[in-house]
Formats: sequence, structure tokens, C-alpha cells
Amino acid sequence: MTLNRRSVFGLGTVAAATAVLGSNGAAHAQEEAEVEIERSPTTADRSRKRVAQVYRRQVRKARGSWSSLITVADLDGNTKAAVDETADKVVEAYSVNKVAVAVAVLDKVDRGLIKLTDQVEVTAAIVIQDTDGIFALDGAYPSKVTVGHALANLLTVSDNTAVRLCGLVAPALEINQILKDKGFVHTQVVPVANPNRFFLGTTTAREMHTLLQKLVDGQLLSAASTAYLLNILRATASFTDGVRLKLTTNERLRVATKAGWFEDGRNEAGIMFSEDNRAILIYSMFASGQFDGDKALNDADFSTTHPAVAARAELGRSMFDAVIKITTTKPKHLAKVYRFVNGG
Repeated sequence: MTLNRRSVFGLGTVAAATAVLGSNGAAHAQEEAEVEIERSPTTADRSRKRVAQVYRRQVRKARGSWSSLITVADLDGNTKAAVDETADKVVEAYSVNKVAVAVAVLDKVDRGLIKLTDQVEVTAAIVIQDTDGIFALDGAYPSKVTVGHALANLLTVSDNTAVRLCGLVAPALEINQILKDKGFVHTQVVPVANPNRFFLGTTTAREMHTLLQKLVDGQLLSAASTAYLLNILRATASFTDGVRLKLTTNERLRVATKAGWFEDGRNEAGIMFSEDNRAILIYSMFASGQFDGDKALNDADFSTTHPAVAARAELGRSMFDAVIKITTTKPKHLAKVYRFVNGG
């Protein structure tokens, strides 16, 4: 009898495959079987299976403790989970909660309490010298920027000074109340003595997923504010080291994403859009703890060399390929066309 690895797995169990191939051969056969499924997802169900398999493989490789919720929409608009792992655990959100802060600010815009064109003052005292973002690079204070400028920097380069600038128009307690009123009791910032400043606080994978789902379903903000927020999160200037790392420039425009990291936490949440610009997949992933390799190095490494970030990069490519050819009846959200220019 002639058997290859994949046909051995057709015997039905890992144990049967191990008996024929040995443990190493069985493990390799399982990976080959998963790749076979990955090559031809044609329905939402097949896409979910593919995403679940790649997620398990990458998390197993990266190690750490993960709280995740990843869903794929059916043609009728209903969403079902491909991954649902401790999604109700309250976790440190880090900069992923900048999306929640932006939602609170835009909620005030929608109610006519502030405008994107309103100006806030950038003083030397408000600038955080953390080497992240761009406000610390200006070197000339005081200056003034619009609320829109602050939001753009908050969500693209994840500028922490922009958090303080948003706090000037939406104090911490007001942000938390706005989020609670929208149903997000765990997605909260942490107030400090200065009412206009706060730490970025907590969320759950499920609440962040719900926030993104309500955003694309038009249940969170006005149409104008929804388009504004998604345009920033889909911009080529937004985070690219995780889920979007292995995508082309135009593919990245189909992914709205926000990452967050601090100490041992490595988080990312976002939305993938189908070829006809409908939200087809939503992911919310929060990882922390002991990852593969030296922990001291991991804590200081926020790039794609970190195991958790590398895992999200691999998963991002697979998720995109799994869903880009399917669609749903959810609303369309058009992306801006990327234009190549050379100054002038």
C-alpha cells in the first residue's frame, strides 16, 4: 500500500497517522492537510476553518496568553466566529483603546459639541517625549493643531501626545460615560488627577470586536464620522507591522487596523473588507505573558521580530486570502484610491 502524508491523515485520526508515520511525520502531515484547506476557501464556512487553523498554529508557535475574537460574515450579513478564545477576559488595551477615544471625540462632533476644525494648543508641557509619534519631533512650541489633526496622528502613528490633545476636548470621565452609554462597560480609560489626562485602560476582545462591528454597521457614529474614522484606520500611514505586514499597498487599503503595545502586551484589532468594500472579517486579538524566546528581549521588542507580532503578520496574510473573494450584504465602505506622487 502506497500512502503519502495527506492520505494517511485520511485514515481519520492523529493516532492512526502517528502509527504509520511517527509523531514528527504526523505533525507534518497535519500541517500539509491544513495548507490544503488554505488553498481554496470558497465559502464563509471554509474561510472560518482556514482562519481557525492558522490562528491555532501561529499562537502555538508564539506562545503567550491570548484573548481573541475573529468573525467572518455570511452572505446574509450574519457573523460567526472563526476564533473565540477567552474573549470576555478584561485585558489591558494599550493603544488599541485609541479607537475608543476617537469614537468618544467623534460622538461629540456628531452632537455638535465640537468640530474637527476646532483648534487645540500644543504646549511644551503637553508633549510626551517618548520617541513615539511626531509631536515630540516638532521642536517648536507652543503651536496649534485642529482636532482632526490630533485624531489623524492618534490613529496612524499612534502619537501619545495626541491622547492628551483629545483629552482637552473630551475629558476622561466624559469619554468613559460616552462609551458606557454605547454599551462598552469594560472599554474604559483610567482617569488621573488632571481631568483632561488618562491612561488608555482596558477592554475585552469581545467589546472591541463589537465596537468595530457597530462602526461598520452604522450603529456607532454618523455616516460622516464613520467614513472619517475608517479612512484613517485604512490609510497607508496606519500600522503595518502586524496584520498588514505581508499585504501589498492596495491590499492594505482593505484593512482598517489599530495596534497597541506596552510591557509584555501585544494587541491588534481591525476590519478586513471584501473586494466590493464590505466588512467581511473583524479581528480582535490581545496577547501577553511569556512568549517564545527570551522574555526580557520580548518586553523591549515591539517590531515584527517579536513572536506575537510575527504571528499576527502570518495570520493577516492568511485571513486576507481567506475572505477577499467572498462577500456579504453588509454596508459598503469605499476606500480612497492610493495615488503615487513625488512632491510638486
